[in-house]
Amino acid sequence: MERSTLRHGGRQLATLVAVVVSMTICGCQGAKEAATPPPPAVTVARPVSESVANHLDFTGNTAATQSVAVVARVEGYLEKIHFADGQQVKKGDLLFTIQQAQYKAQLKQAQAQVAVEKAALWHATTELRRYAGLVRLDAATETQVDHWRTEKDQAAARLSAAQAQVELAQLKLSYTLVRAPINGRIGRHLVDAGNLVGGIGQPTSLAEIDQIDPIYVYFSIDQRELLRVIERQKALPPDPITRGVVPATFGLLTEDGYPHQGHLDFASLGVAPTTGTLQVRGIFPNRGATVFPGLFARVRISALEKTNALLVPGDAVRFDQQGEYVLVVNARNIVERRGVKVGLQVGERLVVSEGLQADDAVIVEGLLQAVPGRQVSPHPAAGSEPTAPARPGS
Repeated sequence: MERSTLRHGGRQLATLVAVVVSMTICGCQGAKEAATPPPPAVTVARPVSESVANHLDFTGNTAATQSVAVVARVEGYLEKIHFADGQQVKKGDLLFTIQQAQYKAQLKQAQAQVAVEKAALWHATTELRRYAGLVRLDAATETQVDHWRTEKDQAAARLSAAQAQVELAQLKLSYTLVRAPINGRIGRHLVDAGNLVGGIGQPTSLAEIDQIDPIYVYFSIDQRELLRVIERQKALPPDPITRGVVPATFGLLTEDGYPHQGHLDFASLGVAPTTGTLQVRGIFPNRGATVFPGLFARVRISALEKTNALLVPGDAVRFDQQGEYVLVVNARNIVERRGVKVGLQVGERLVVSEGLQADDAVIVEGLLQAVPGRQVSPHPAAGSEPTAPARPGS
């Protein structure tokens, strides 16, 4: 009985040992397989070669091409306002009416004085003619003739002065109808109807009008960028800014890109010694008056000639203590760090001026899994050229 029990126990022990050995072998194999995972997958694409125009970017402010203060030119009570605040007006539109009764009476008074002086001139002319005839008959003296000649000349002078007073009275009366001096957008009225305006020595501003079509954009350019612009303009005709041959575009902070197109038309005479910058101005169409003065604007000045350049997606460019770089996959599917020099932004892509070749496979997706010096599994990006396959045995 004891021998049977021992044999049975020995068999159970052998079975247990076999199970443990089997599990140990399987565990070792699983650990070995887990220690060598497949290379991470990344998406690669070749740099795109395009013809792009070099440009410089600035920040500026919009300004009206004309800004006029509407002022009362005669004294009187403001009777009526003929516009709504903020509306578009045209040159010659009636804006305000100032009390006219006084100036109409002054005009009538001046016209009456003209009539008086005409009568005096007629009388002096008639008497001069009469006495000149009597002198020939020895019935009058030369002194009397000289007297009426003087009276005639004085009457003619007084008539001219009276006619000038009529013109002045008409001019003052016309000033009671205040009209728009330019086309543009008028601001709010600064004086309400019923107030006395145009006091002597105290001109009263009634409103302001801004012409914003076209519209100006002012910005400053520093010395280094100014020298780059001058170098670029050597192939242009003399005085290119005032001739309007330097193209420029701008966009507002809420707009995509640079949708407003125009050209430069003014530059200051010299660089400001305190800031080292030169003020420049561009002029742009503003149909519909959608852009107002005083807004911040992103200004771009483009070169007249385009050059070929390599472009990569902006997300593919990284930055560390050594500078800007991209990750590329070589022929053995090994990740390499490639230092680059980037320039202009074209849409969502960046121009790479140094550090890349046209046939480089740039990693555009999966950058977190790509470690320089390690192997990856590259896949071409959608719509890009397929990358060269890895060499056999690599």
